[in-house]
Amino acid sequence: MSQTIRLAREEEAAELHALLQRAYAPLLAHNIHFTITRASVNDVQEVIRQESTFVLESEGQITATLTTRFPWTPATTHYAPWPFVHWFAVAEHAKGQGLGAQILTYVEETFLRDTLKVPAVYLATAISHPWLTGLYQRRGYAPFHTVTNPLGVELVYLRKILNRPLFEAQAQKEFIRTVAEHPLFI
Repeated sequence: MSQTIRLAREEEAAELHALLQRAYAPLLAHNIHFTITRASVNDVQEVIRQESTFVLESEGQITATLTTRFPWTPATTHYAPWPFVHWFAVAEHAKGQGLGAQILTYVEETFLRDTLKVPAVYLATAISHPWLTGLYQRRGYAPFHTVTNPLGVELVYLRKILNRPLFEAQAQKEFIRTVAEHPLFI
């Protein structure tokens, strides 16, 4: 079976929107709402433009997707200084074949750790989701923050360290201060 992981193209927004809607629809029965459950095709197209949206193709058909948002990407809130992965979905007919693990591993290791030299990555899931938190923890993610999203869903944010020396070096650095905070200007 021929498989390729690549960046999504804007003209695939409708196809990705449909895949994401089908993948997230079962969560609505559990009263779990994420932004994608209310997103339009235009919203998906805008995310493709501003973020790194990956697709996994099997035999020429998109069977999985995962998006990476960077700290400099316009967003309402960033809870950490690392890339945020979201809008993760696998087509129903492809579940159980390891394709979700394959695209997640590619984004974490090949793209973020090896190419961009990112020290860590984070994601969020609903606290009430029956199995996702455990799945992410088994993949090396650890909880670090909780919040309620604008749709009323309690979320847990989980972080995975991709490169421990870079992470520890970053943790020791002071983040950017405004000019007014600099001792020279006080």
